[in-house]
Amino acid sequence: MEPLPVVWFTVIAVLWIGYLLLEGFDLGVGMHMIFSTRSERDRRVMLNTIGPVWDGNEVWLITAGAALFAAFPAWYASLFSALYVPLTITLVGLIVRAVGIEYRGKVATQRWRDVWTWMIGLGSLIVAFCIGAALALTSTGLPIDANGDRVGGPFVWLTVPAVLGGLAVVGFALAHSATFLGLKADGPVRERAGRFAARWAPLCLVPAAAWALWVQFSHGGSALAWTFIVLAVVGAVFGGVSAHGRREGLAFTGYAAFGLFGAGAVFAGMFPLVLPSTVDAAFDLTVWNASNSPYTLGVMTVVAAVALPVILLYQGWSYWIFRARVRPGSIPEAHIVLPAVLRADARPVR
Repeated sequence: MEPLPVVWFTVIAVLWIGYLLLEGFDLGVGMHMIFSTRSERDRRVMLNTIGPVWDGNEVWLITAGAALFAAFPAWYASLFSALYVPLTITLVGLIVRAVGIEYRGKVATQRWRDVWTWMIGLGSLIVAFCIGAALALTSTGLPIDANGDRVGGPFVWLTVPAVLGGLAVVGFALAHSATFLGLKADGPVRERAGRFAARWAPLCLVPAAAWALWVQFSHGGSALAWTFIVLAVVGAVFGGVSAHGRREGLAFTGYAAFGLFGAGAVFAGMFPLVLPSTVDAAFDLTVWNASNSPYTLGVMTVVAAVALPVILLYQGWSYWIFRARVRPGSIPEAHIVLPAVLRADARPVR
């Protein structure tokens, strides 16, 4: 039994969990922008809490997809071909959200800002739902045949597990981002986020808990997976109690622990499967029959051992540099900034 496929399954699980934890809160902030407040200043406070980090968080998604392609090409091919519709929608959501973040402040009119606020919020919602649906399906199964090809039409993926997984990631993003805003923002945004984390966040975590339990009962979860389930419950309870006590750092830690151990339970519960077939169990993809050659995995291991620590240190440094709270007083009034070529006092270049 080769150990490297197991190692790379673990690496990919860590990358996906890292993406859910980091991108989770900035997707949630995007969704909070469209329903938590109508104040322009508060929306700008919320956007500035994720401004320095949101694009760096998306690197985890790219890295997870690249690692999946290189380490488990059969898993990658079957998953991406079967889910080309939701993954294309995900790509559109990522583009719309990124353009909204960059364009929102370019014109100082309320209509312009409102349009791009909704683009950020809806793009965040679409990405969270589709990523959750894709991860849920890779843990519960897709109709694939002996060649790993999809059996059925382009929307055969739209099942109860897919909807449950989508709601799970959306709910977790909303809860996780509420505690993040409690840590990073001040003023009215902080107060509203604290109330949401205490009242509504526990309810938002229910779909994620149901997804994790579905995987355990479907695949006969291991002792490790059930241990993670218990730790996830402890994290959720700890986070909820801390949120009620307005201990924002502990609330963030508790809900993050729920996401960490809950997602860990999903990956531990599905192991050694990587993509079950709902057509015939004989067509299941596992870490053994879907992995690349030992030589390829060995080269990838050496590269990852050098590159990943550098990436983690750099991203940790960026979070440390931008650790201060964003306060309403630090947000200037919206104003039009003319480019230098249009300014009346601009001198011609000679």
